[in-house]
Amino acid sequence: MMEKNKFRMVAKTFRGLEGVLAKELNEIGAKDVVVLNRAVSFTGSKDLMYRANYYSRTALSILKPVIRTRIKNEVQLYNAARSVNWQDHLESRDTITIDSTVSSVNFNNSMFVSQKVKDAIVDQFRDACGRRPSVNNENPVLRLNVHISNEDLTISLDSSGASLHRRGYRIAHGQAPLNEVLAAGMIKLTEWKGNTNFVDPMFGSGTLLIEAALMAYHIPPGIFRKSFGFERWPDFDSQLFNEISEENEEKKSLRLSIAGGDTSKKAFESASRNIINAMLTKKITIKQLSVDDFIPPEGGGMAIINPPYGERIKQNELNALYMRIGDALKKHFDGYDVWIISSNKEAMKRIGLRPSTRLTLYNGPLECKYHKYEIYRGSRK
Repeated sequence: MMEKNKFRMVAKTFRGLEGVLAKELNEIGAKDVVVLNRAVSFTGSKDLMYRANYYSRTALSILKPVIRTRIKNEVQLYNAARSVNWQDHLESRDTITIDSTVSSVNFNNSMFVSQKVKDAIVDQFRDACGRRPSVNNENPVLRLNVHISNEDLTISLDSSGASLHRRGYRIAHGQAPLNEVLAAGMIKLTEWKGNTNFVDPMFGSGTLLIEAALMAYHIPPGIFRKSFGFERWPDFDSQLFNEISEENEEKKSLRLSIAGGDTSKKAFESASRNIINAMLTKKITIKQLSVDDFIPPEGGGMAIINPPYGERIKQNELNALYMRIGDALKKHFDGYDVWIISSNKEAMKRIGLRPSTRLTLYNGPLECKYHKYEIYRGSRK
């Protein structure tokens, strides 16, 4: 039997990051943690829901289910949605938006599902008080998530609001910027502890460097957010959330370097703006130079590289770039564990080193290989 004031929640993430998210939730006090497909379910109180939003680096959203049932058709979908007492969660003058994910032979259109759930909510309010909530997809008072898998329906309140990857520090974008949640997950998969050097010799908009600095200095990712979805809920406890957001103790100084390089002037300017906005200028050092000329700090450490995959570069040019990356690693990265992510398998072969670990991740729709290379001076012995 579930303890009083405890309830079940679901944290969504990217495929391949479920394990690191489960560990993260355990560390902040979640109970009954279960790994799902691109999600993790867990039990906790309102306090934990706030903490999961504020402290989690690898969750995209924290959902609080309000109904779970089985349905076979649109009538049952409508009736299930209408069975929830929506006046517990919003008022007739409020706005809503509904995100739906559907994997079912009975439903093949997520927009249709969202529309049916919206109709049920609107009809309930219209019948009860003659007024109805309206739809606002940009800045709603209440964001709902509908998930249908075969005949299983779950309707949830989205306590995060806008996706948690939108930290708030990134004001400048490079070409194909790395999602912040994916970047944090990539770092956690390396098992870097934040006590050795961290470098990115092709930093783009600086996301990997910023996420690494936030981890090393124990700065919660939620510190930059203007708001979370739960702050608009009727039962929002502002005092509790203030206590949670003020209890963080940032590490003031560490004996490590977080550094990066990029040959692009535009990337350097974008990353500089983002680092300034994240208030990390004293913790991250970047230079405008090529991967061939980048010399990582002495003492070894961790490196992650997210090179171009080939969307804008011809394959022969990409192969040459990856060969240069491999040569640079052999020449300059003694004592570093280097992880490289790419969706271009042909180019990855040109690194010229044998990976010690091979993982699969998804950067948007692209299936990527995430390989670890252990760089030693001379013999491994």
